[in-house]
Amino acid sequence: MTRQTTVMRICISCRKTFDRNHLIKITKDHKQGILFQKGMGRSAYICKAKKCYSDSKIKKKLQKALKTFLDPEFIDIFEKEITSYNDYPNKGI
Repeated sequence: MTRQTTVMRICISCRKTFDRNHLIKITKDHKQGILFQKGMGRSAYICKAKKCYSDSKIKKKLQKALKTFLDPEFIDIFEKEITSYNDYPNKGI
């Protein structure tokens, strides 16, 4: 019987390593666009700490990690999604 190891990812804001289940995944899918907590493609991970997702440079860091241009209205949607995940901490886990 093989033992599964936990998948570790790095937060793009604070650069700390966490278990993948404790991070918010933002994915750039080539067909569906930007997705939260699902999808296949280039992904970026952000921890649920307020200082990380409210960082003033988070848009630039996301653009660099996803290798794409993000529309200004994306940040509004992003902030609403982040607050909904923090209201329900077990959502998506």
